[in-house]
Amino acid sequence: MNVYTIYLSMMGLFAVGIVVRIIMGPTIWDRLLGFNTLSAKVIMAIVLVAVMTDRSYLLDVALAYAFLGFIGTVLFARFIEKKGEL
Repeated sequence: MNVYTIYLSMMGLFAVGIVVRIIMGPTIWDRLLGFNTLSAKVIMAIVLVAVMTDRSYLLDVALAYAFLGFIGTVLFARFIEKKGEL
């Protein structure tokens, strides 16, 4: 069993806890934080798979996903802050 496989398994287990927080979070800010954390876990998983399979283009995918996740989080937070007014 490879060390990267153990890391991916642990991140999958932690992702289950994050999904529970997203579903049960008492406030919308908890859910937003959960989505942001889950996005970070997906980025780490993509990087680990890139290292495991020696495919460097996956690092570009992870970088693009991180950029889109950051922009999405900022825009969603501003939308919540303004109480849905466009």
